Amino acid sequence: MSLPVLTVAQMREWEKATWESGQTEADVIRRVGKSVAHLVLQLTRRGDRILILAGKGNNGADARAAREYLPERVVDLLDVKEPQAELSKLDALLALHPALVIDGLFGIGINRSLNPEWATLIQHVNDAQVPILAVDVPSGLNADSGQPEGAAISATVTLTVGAPKEGLLKPAAWPFVGRLAVANEVGLVPYNFETELHWTLPQDFLNYPPPRAAATHKGTYGHLAIIAGSLGYHGAAVLASRGAQRAQPGLITLYTTEAAYHAVASQTQAVMVSPWEPSKKLAGRHNALLLGPGLAAPDLSDFMKLPTRHLWRDSQFPVVADASGLDWVPLDPIPRNAIRVLTPHPAEAARMLLCSTEQVQANRLEALRQISRRYAHSWVVLKGHQTLIGRSTGEVYVNSSGNPHLAQGGSGDLLSGYIAGLLCQPALQSDVLKLIRYAVWQHGAAADRLQARRKGWTVEELSEVLGTAECEQMDGQSCSF
Repeated sequence: MSLPVLTVAQMREWEKATWESGQTEADVIRRVGKSVAHLVLQLTRRGDRILILAGKGNNGADARAAREYLPERVVDLLDVKEPQAELSKLDALLALHPALVIDGLFGIGINRSLNPEWATLIQHVNDAQVPILAVDVPSGLNADSGQPEGAAISATVTLTVGAPKEGLLKPAAWPFVGRLAVANEVGLVPYNFETELHWTLPQDFLNYPPPRAAATHKGTYGHLAIIAGSLGYHGAAVLASRGAQRAQPGLITLYTTEAAYHAVASQTQAVMVSPWEPSKKLAGRHNALLLGPGLAAPDLSDFMKLPTRHLWRDSQFPVVADASGLDWVPLDPIPRNAIRVLTPHPAEAARMLLCSTEQVQANRLEALRQISRRYAHSWVVLKGHQTLIGRSTGEVYVNSSGNPHLAQGGSGDLLSGYIAGLLCQPALQSDVLKLIRYAVWQHGAAADRLQARRKGWTVEELSEVLGTAECEQMDGQSCSF
C-alpha cells in the first residue's frame, strides 16, 4: 500500500492512463479539492479566514474546488492570471490576516524561471508570514530537481496529489515543502511504477504486529540484551530500555558500565540491570542485542572496541547498533543471514563514510546505500527529516511521520530501543524491513500525537505514548499528517 516516489514524467503518464480509462479530470479535481479541504479543516478553526490563490491550470482548479467543502470558514478567492495586476488585491487580502493561505498558483509543470512579476507576488505571500498549504507542489518549485525556479512559495504543509514527487524529497526543497502529506485517493487508476523510493503510509501497518496467541508466555517473545549507559550518559540507557519495553519483548536485560550502574538500576523495574564486564560473555540466551546508547564517556572507546567487534561479527542473533556503537562496528563479514541494523543520524553517517555531513545530506539515498554496502549489507535507518529505511539493494522507504520537535536528546535512544524490542521477538523477524519501518513510523506518529495535544512535551513523555498510534484511513488522504 506504500506509494512510489515519482518523476514528473511518470506522474504525467499516470494522469494520461487515468483519462484514457474514462475517468474525467473534473471528478479528480473535485476529489483533490475535497482532500485539500479535509486538511484545511484540521489546520484551522471555526470562523477562520482562508485565502485561496488560484492560477490558470489544474492546480488552480484543485484549490478552487476546496471552497465548497469549507463550512464555517470565511473563504476569500483570488484568481491570479496577471500577477502585476493582482498584486494590490493580494496585499489587501493578506492585510485581513488570514489563518491560512491555500497556494494553487502553479503545479508540477513549471520547469523554467519565473518572470520578475511572479517572483514579486510570491515574495509578498512569503513575507506575510501566514501559514501556507501548497496544493501538489509549492508554486515555483521544480518537482523533479527540488530547486526553486527563481522564486517559490515557502509552504508550511504541502499536500501532493497521487504520490510524492522526487523533487519534494530533496533537501534543497525542504524549506519550501514544509510538512509533506499525500492525497492518494483522488480517482487515479491503479498503475504500477518501478521506483527505487517509496513513501510509507500508515495503512501499511494495519493489523501489524499480528495479534498474540492466547497460549503464549514471556519466553515466546524473546530476551533482549542492551549494552548502554556510562558515567554522565546513564539516561540514554534508561530511555533505550523504556523504548524496548514499549515493544513488549518477553525479557530485557540491560548491561551498563559500573560507573552508571546505580543511576540506571534505580530507574528501572521490570528491566533487569547488570554491570557490564566486556571480558565476559552475555549471561543467558538472548534473541537480539542493542549496542551503543549512552556509551559516550571518553574513556570507553578502547574498552569497547574489541567486544563490539566480536558481538557484531559473531552473534547469530540480530544486533542493532546506535550512537557510540556505530563508531565501533567493524567492516568484517557476519554470519550468513544474520540480521544487523544501523541507526545513524547524518553526522554519525558522515563519520561512518569518512565524509562531511553536508555530503550525506546532499544525497541521503546514496549515503544509506554506501553505509549498508560497507557494513555487511546491514539494514540502515538514516534518521532526520524524512527518515530513510533500506539497505544496499532493494527498495528504500521514506518515513512520513514525525515533526521537528523530535530533535531532542534521547529521542534516538527511544527509537533504537523500540526497534530492538520488536526485533528480538522471533515471530516478527521474518520481515525485518516492515518491522523497522513500523518502528520508525510509530516513533514519529507518537511525536505527532503529542504535538497536537500540547507544546513543550519531553522525551520522557514520548516514551509514555510510543507504540500507541493507530492507523486509520482518512477520507481521500494519507493519514500521515
